[in-house]
Amino acid sequence: MAYQTLQQEYLQIPVVTRAYTTACVLTTAAVVRYIQVWRLITNFLFFGPVGFNFLFNMIFLYRYCRMLEEGSFRGRTADFVFMFLFGGLLMTIFGTFVSLVFLGQAFTIMLVYVWSRRNPNVRMNFFGLLNFQAPFLPWVLMGFSLLLGNSIIVDLLGIAVGHVYFFLEDVFPNQPGGGRWLKTPSIIKMLFDTPEEDANYNPLPEERPGGFAWGEGQRLGG
Repeated sequence: MAYQTLQQEYLQIPVVTRAYTTACVLTTAAVVRYIQVWRLITNFLFFGPVGFNFLFNMIFLYRYCRMLEEGSFRGRTADFVFMFLFGGLLMTIFGTFVSLVFLGQAFTIMLVYVWSRRNPNVRMNFFGLLNFQAPFLPWVLMGFSLLLGNSIIVDLLGIAVGHVYFFLEDVFPNQPGGGRWLKTPSIIKMLFDTPEEDANYNPLPEERPGGFAWGEGQRLGG
C-alpha cells in the first residue's frame, strides 16, 4: 500500500521535473568516474557526495523546477525543454571560462532565478530569519553558499544564464523595437507538446513556492 501511494505521488510529478530530478539522484548515487562524451550531459546531473549540500540542492531543484513546469510553462513542455537546452548550452560555454566541471548547482540556480523573476510579488521567508520578495531569492542563496564556504562562481553562473534567458524571453520581446529571439524548434514541439491536458491533474499551489520553512511565501495583496 505504501509503495503504491509513493508510486502514485511520483507519477504525478510533471514529466520534465520527474525526469531531471530522477536523473540527478541516480547519477549522484552512481558517481560517474570516467570522462566520456556523455559527461556533457551528466555534468548537469552530478551534485557531489550525498550530504547536506546534495539534499539542499535536490529540494530546491525539485520544488522550483516543478513550480515552473506547473506555472508559467503549464501546457508548454516543449518550451520548458528548450529552456533546459538553451540554458545548458550557455552554461557549458560560460563554464569553460571559469573551469567549472559540474554544473548541476548552477542549473538549479538558473531555475530559481527564472521562477523568482516571474513571481516578483511573492514574499519569501528564509529559515525564519529573512523576509524578502522572490527576485532576491537567488542572491540570498548565493549568500548562504558563501557562509557555507562554497565558491559563489557557481551561483553567479546560474544567475547570469537565468538572466539571459529571462531577458530574451520575457523582457526584450516587450521592448520598443524588440522581438522574440528564442523560438522553440518545431521538432521539439512535435516531440513534447501534447494536444490536451489532464483535467484531473492537481498542480502545487503557487502560494507555497518553497514548500519548506526556508522558502515559504505568500503573494502580496492576497
